[in-house]
Amino acid sequence: MQLLYIHGFASSGATGSAKNMRTALYPDGISVTAPDVPVMPAQALPFLQETARDLQPDLIVATSMGAMYAEQLRGYRRILVNPSFHMARLLTFMGLGRKAFRNPRKDGATDFKVDKEMIAQFREVEKHSFEGITSEDKAMVYGLFGDHDSRVNCQADFIKHYGREHFQLFDGDHYLNDQILHHTVLPLVRQLLLS
Repeated sequence: MQLLYIHGFASSGATGSAKNMRTALYPDGISVTAPDVPVMPAQALPFLQETARDLQPDLIVATSMGAMYAEQLRGYRRILVNPSFHMARLLTFMGLGRKAFRNPRKDGATDFKVDKEMIAQFREVEKHSFEGITSEDKAMVYGLFGDHDSRVNCQADFIKHYGREHFQLFDGDHYLNDQILHHTVLPLVRQLLLS
């Protein structure tokens, strides 16, 4: 079985969450692929669409910005952890300039630039969020939200478009840590893939 993990903003496929998922799910016969998502949204979404087409994952797990992209990957089962559906607005308030990556990137890059072009590209990608959702899509998408997330709160967006059936709060904040991974995310992954 194949799981595609899509990381959040300023991160990479080398994030500890992906490594821990890979270790935890290996005995279950679940392979975890976690690519580095391109920084610019105009490249990121097509890259992820192509990655999903090539990999044909049984499940996609995505966090924050990655979950914003994953929401648009129709036709796949998806777990969206603290999705950040309003990246353009968030980055406008965070400010422009150079930002450091929190995890190593395969291309060796250590930082990147947030500029007006990046924000404009996020705004364009976000215009297509929630387009064409079918009843089949609703049945395949799960939203996990930290009840102490003060950074991003897109619970209302998720409920408006996907309803409450697969909406779940967990004790935590925005960032995925080992406790949330092992007590909230992995049990749902195993329920969806192994039950």
